[in-house]
Amino acid sequence: PSTVIVNEWCWNSTARHADIVLPCTTTLERTDIGMTPRDPYVISMDKAVEPSGEARDDFEIFAAIARRLGVEEQFTEGRSADEWQRWIWDQSRAAASEIDIAMPDYETFRKAGHYKSPALDENRIFLSEYFADPVGAPLATPSGKIELFSDTVANFGYDDCPGHPSWMEPIEWLGAAEKRYPLHMLSNQPRTKLHSQMDNGAHSRSIKIDGHEPIEINPQDAAARGLEDGNIVRVFNDRGSCLCGVVITAHVMPGVVFVSTGSWYDPVDPTVHDSMCKHGNPNVLSTDIGTSRLGQGPAAHSCLAQVELYNGPAATITAFDPPIIKSRE
Repeated sequence: PSTVIVNEWCWNSTARHADIVLPCTTTLERTDIGMTPRDPYVISMDKAVEPSGEARDDFEIFAAIARRLGVEEQFTEGRSADEWQRWIWDQSRAAASEIDIAMPDYETFRKAGHYKSPALDENRIFLSEYFADPVGAPLATPSGKIELFSDTVANFGYDDCPGHPSWMEPIEWLGAAEKRYPLHMLSNQPRTKLHSQMDNGAHSRSIKIDGHEPIEINPQDAAARGLEDGNIVRVFNDRGSCLCGVVITAHVMPGVVFVSTGSWYDPVDPTVHDSMCKHGNPNVLSTDIGTSRLGQGPAAHSCLAQVELYNGPAATITAFDPPIIKSRE
């Protein structure tokens, strides 16, 4: 894109890349409702502190943009952020009443600070109604049954996504007849942060090695490269390179290395497209393609690479350095 605009609450790699940054609030700076599909509790999130500086919540930001575009009423539908939360609660409450679940009114929920969904009388089994009565409770498929083949998907004619489950050879993998690099790099979800969120926090930084993202490597592969725990290594392939800190472990099989996702991208030279990431972001190594022409999910967790001891100058991590803030004239 020619212009990148983001809502961010901290100076992460997305904000650093953007042309315009609209400061938004954190969850502690706004009133909200918190819940997850796996937790019976719905939490009334009270605002703990006033927004920092000129930060606004996301609804206010988009409402203000809509106002300038002359479509504020269409966006807000005449409701404030608090009124939208009340409306959503009332809609949920009405839907719950249809299955004989009595949720409290909005004011009672806010006063109590939480609401706990009642326990189920019996375990819910996926597709149980269909299994009990396949004819009377058909599925929303063309045949009304569980389908292992899709005419719709097949008719797209995508060579990388047939109409049935199928193993398809990855673009890069250790089983390939010809491969340019000897190690299969996998990127798991980090245990010290959620994806890249809070990478600047103390907990995320606590496992890094001289500021670099750890790379887990089998003892055989480490010995073949003369590596020891705590060494800084260059991980590279034809697409890019990054610096990581070595963790030698037998939990990783020979020929495979692990680099968790989420380290904020920190290139040595931001003006160079393929500049080495000194922080250890594995995305610089993976293919920039979708999982398929149909799915278009990120295929950023698997590729081939090489690892070597880094003998270059010490790399100072600048991913967390704040921007220069100029006062308004």
